[in-house]
Amino acid sequence: MAEHEEKKQEESFMEKIADKIRGHDSSSDSDDDKPSESSIKAKVFRLFGREKPVHHVLGGGKPADIFLWRNKKISAGALGVATVIWVLFELLEYHLLTLVCHLLILALALLFLWSNATTFINKSPPHIPEVQIPKDPVIEFAQALRFEINRAFAVLRDIASGRDLKKFLSVIAGLWVLSIVGSWCNFLTLFYIVFVLLHTVPVLYEKYEDKVDPFAEKAMHEIKKQYAVFDAKVLSKIPRGPLKEKKKD
Repeated sequence: MAEHEEKKQEESFMEKIADKIRGHDSSSDSDDDKPSESSIKAKVFRLFGREKPVHHVLGGGKPADIFLWRNKKISAGALGVATVIWVLFELLEYHLLTLVCHLLILALALLFLWSNATTFINKSPPHIPEVQIPKDPVIEFAQALRFEINRAFAVLRDIASGRDLKKFLSVIAGLWVLSIVGSWCNFLTLFYIVFVLLHTVPVLYEKYEDKVDPFAEKAMHEIKKQYAVFDAKVLSKIPRGPLKEKKKD
């Protein structure tokens, strides 16, 4: 009897192990059948067709960290400095040369008086650091600026050649809007507005991108639909340029 009971216990124990193995296999199979989160996210519409995070789109590194408020002290400091400059030059109507001269006068006067006062109070003179502009960052900035300017020239040349009517109309519309904005404010105010937008729009978009992207998808679909109607009624009736005729031949 004791041996019979031991066999029953062993069989029930083996059955439990087999059931657990089957349950684990079925759960793994069901997990494999489910689409991964990355594949689902890849199918989601992203603004401007981006496939990378906002931080990577902004170039990564320290500039992207500043725009996305990764370091709140640096971002707030940059925005505060830009605001002070805008208030000085726009609201208080300070001139750049006047401001630079006044700041240099104040700094030199304070350092000069401090250096001479230390001889009377028996203290060490102030340590004035030697400031030099490093060579490598300046060269890298110049090369990057040169690359962007050459790319802009290439885009303008491609547009002026008459190869892409859609791109031509979009650039003309953008320049026209920019000219209207320029008539409302000067370059400094426009630069400050762009600077503030760079410090607010990307971080807000990164926070609410799951809500913004579906709305942007609907807007882009509607724009494409209206453009198709405009293309069928207007653009298709415009005579083709010589380059397009050569391509057809």
